[in-house]
Amino acid sequence: MLHVFGHTNPDTDAISAALVYASLLRRQGVEAQAFRLGHLNFETEFVLKELGVEAPPMLPELPAGTAVALVDHNESAQSVSNLAELSVKRVVDHHKLGDLTTANPPYLRFEPVGCTGTLLLKLHREANLDVPVQDAKLLLSAILSDTLHFRSPTTTQDDREAVEFLAPIAGIQDVEQYALAMFAAKSDLGDTPAETLFRMDYKVFPFGDPAKPQEWGLGVIETTNPAYVFGRQAELLAAMDTVKAEDGLSGVLLSVVDILNETNRTFILSATEEKVMQEAFGVRTQGQVADLGHRISRKKQIVPVLEKYFSPDA
Repeated sequence: MLHVFGHTNPDTDAISAALVYASLLRRQGVEAQAFRLGHLNFETEFVLKELGVEAPPMLPELPAGTAVALVDHNESAQSVSNLAELSVKRVVDHHKLGDLTTANPPYLRFEPVGCTGTLLLKLHREANLDVPVQDAKLLLSAILSDTLHFRSPTTTQDDREAVEFLAPIAGIQDVEQYALAMFAAKSDLGDTPAETLFRMDYKVFPFGDPAKPQEWGLGVIETTNPAYVFGRQAELLAAMDTVKAEDGLSGVLLSVVDILNETNRTFILSATEEKVMQEAFGVRTQGQVADLGHRISRKKQIVPVLEKYFSPDA
């Protein structure tokens, strides 16, 4: 059986892609099952509840050589801990190539689109298969989430056309209203512990010398209510300090993205992060917050700048 899963700290795209790709593979005669590598965020819980779909189970410990398919990621730092021991048969992703290596040639599908869901729609069409209602809504939800309903600079025309195609199949008449409901669910953070908030959309990236990289933890909170997040600034900074120590990181950042106003204000933990933000982005820190303006995409507007800063000659 092929184990299909997205990245750690899964978002709506990672969960939807695992569910839909496993379903597509089964329809093509491949025994496959979707799994997840972490707890659902509030937005994804909302989407699955709307559909009456159970979350995929947590991935069990897999013995060496187990066949797996990766969706929405391809870097070991964002995957299962023993990825190097597993047999990666397939990867469907919209991120840059990472450090993945395989013993045998896998099936790879990478395109610079805003969401893995857009690629999965293409795979359905190329296989001349219809998209079931449930899968259509999962893919639609993923695209709206990853592109922030087309606000993100990662959005492509393919993503827009995918939403236009999927909406009537999914039975979504008012896409904007549905997207706002998703974002409202994402923003309903309640009394969630600060460390949980930080880790909810959190990825670790290696920067600099590949032989001895600096590892930075980059968290993002996308919300329609940034005032709530800033009301918990002290708690979140303390949580960032804890995570930095626990994970043995060189630096940590937490970007608070205002979805509706398309702005990013980032929590800065210490002088280390402050120096990097000043030199890499040309922004000053005030009250442990750096205003990154309209840089709302970690993938396209934050990580590439840091990669260039730490590897200027690359």
